[in-house]
Amino acid sequence: MKRVFSGVQPTGSLHLGNYLGAIRNFVRLQEEGNESLYCVVDMHAITVWQDPAELAANTREVTAAFLAAGLDAERNIIFNQSQVAAHAELAWIFNCVARIGWLNRMTQFKEKAGKNRENASVGLYVYPNLMAADILVYKATHVPVGDDQKQHLELCRDIAQKFNNDFGAEVFPLVEPLIRDHAARIMSLRDGTKKMSKSDPSDQSRISMNDGADAIASKIRRARTDPEPVPDGTPAGGTRETRPEAFNLLEIYAALADATLAEVQAEHGGKLFSEFKQALTDLAVARLGPIGEEMKRLQADPAHIDSVLASGAERARAIAAPVLDEVFRTVGFLRP
Repeated sequence: MKRVFSGVQPTGSLHLGNYLGAIRNFVRLQEEGNESLYCVVDMHAITVWQDPAELAANTREVTAAFLAAGLDAERNIIFNQSQVAAHAELAWIFNCVARIGWLNRMTQFKEKAGKNRENASVGLYVYPNLMAADILVYKATHVPVGDDQKQHLELCRDIAQKFNNDFGAEVFPLVEPLIRDHAARIMSLRDGTKKMSKSDPSDQSRISMNDGADAIASKIRRARTDPEPVPDGTPAGGTRETRPEAFNLLEIYAALADATLAEVQAEHGGKLFSEFKQALTDLAVARLGPIGEEMKRLQADPAHIDSVLASGAERARAIAAPVLDEVFRTVGFLRP
């Protein structure tokens, strides 16, 4: 049986890309009978400034999204990272195992720090070491990853291998990726060349998981396309490169319908986008509407969400404690 670990940052409202690229797949993994830990990674969130009240609210929102989408808190371990101190303790050891040269190659730090590299937090720089600790403190065997996390998973494997080699002990497994399906990369509704993002200043660029039917309809209606009909799969219909916004909407439809791009093109190719957008709206409302309503119901009961997180953290600590104890003894730390 696989032991799966994955985390979601509580920074801003979750959107369609988060659902299709990650959370929906968590539910599918649940149905395969895996032992899974799903973590709201609030410690990662503070690598850049967070308003404390918003961080707490966002942590509950992510938890509500997990539950509303179909994750069972009894069959999975759902918790927030900061409630399990072992993550930070193992991350410090990994800070002493990972090499500066490895971190210098991490493209996400360069992207997030931008021109203000000297003003970026140390936490943002060593973020990948904490990510490795998140995974390895549970000796997870598999991690669902998208394109933007493959480099961090490779670093996790490098850290595990170096630790094992340095201390002559097979403490950590070499975790394997669970590659998300082809429809996981959902692009902005305003710019088909950019990934849908919580940090985009335009709310019209994304469909949030808790948007109501009216908001979903408005955003899809205003989504950028082009004057041509819906691509039909022929050369005349164009490509993702020549018509990125058009293909983005097709791929959103395909992902929501659990269909292939070719199947969607066979059904809708050649139609006017006004007609296709209505079909996409109906599908999106049908798929996301119940999730959004359940999220709102759950968020109205923060005590319940907090109890889910506390229970999950207790179960997570029970798995992490013997692993951390093994690591400490391997390193040479005295233990009672």
